[in-house]
Amino acid sequence: MELRNIAQELQNNPYPGRGIVLGRSADGKSAVIAYFIMGRSENSRNRIFSITEDGIRTEAYDPSKMSDPSLIIYHPVRKVGELTVVTNGDQTDTIMEALNEGHCYRHALNTRTFEPDGPNYTPRISGVMLPSGAYKLSILKSFNGDPQFCNRYFYEYEGAPAGYGHFIHTYQGDGNPLPSFEGEPELVSIPANSATELANLLWDSLNEENKVSLFVRYIDLKSQDTDDVIVNKHEQ
Repeated sequence: MELRNIAQELQNNPYPGRGIVLGRSADGKSAVIAYFIMGRSENSRNRIFSITEDGIRTEAYDPSKMSDPSLIIYHPVRKVGELTVVTNGDQTDTIMEALNEGHCYRHALNTRTFEPDGPNYTPRISGVMLPSGAYKLSILKSFNGDPQFCNRYFYEYEGAPAGYGHFIHTYQGDGNPLPSFEGEPELVSIPANSATELANLLWDSLNEENKVSLFVRYIDLKSQDTDDVIVNKHEQ
């Protein structure tokens, strides 16, 4: 698989939508999690990431302008025991509940489908980071835009070498309807040793008009200590 430059991938795509990056830091010392959201409508752009006890959640920056909270207000990142779950919707809670009941993330996602936002039928993308640095990614998609059928794809990685990771996002690019992500998660470079360094790289590479919020977490593989960075366009 071709190794792609994560900065160039984002710079060349005006609207990847929501995206998850999982992998290993450039120095190999940390597991890496990154999640970003973008928006084209006022409702989608009127959001920020805020910290919770077990992760982060999306909130309305200006509650008076929130027209429809469904599909855009959720917990993207939650810690479940030793695992970190990151998704682009309320399936975070579905995965958390399944894990707490002794099931796996696949069990949880087999009960879910893509988002009911036709004609886009936005894919649900999800990831799970293990304390070892191994990780899992998945995407739930309509069948080539046909909402009668859901295709579920699961990818599992024992880990990644230093400076490598995988990137999955909701859309191939801008369009009407928006074209869903295709293929396996992209193999990308992670040329950063800290959460701040990677956050700066990703934020600067995202489309200025469409980017909304970004979260980056580095997890020290020895101590399991975490370093988090949140960037919100509305708070800059």
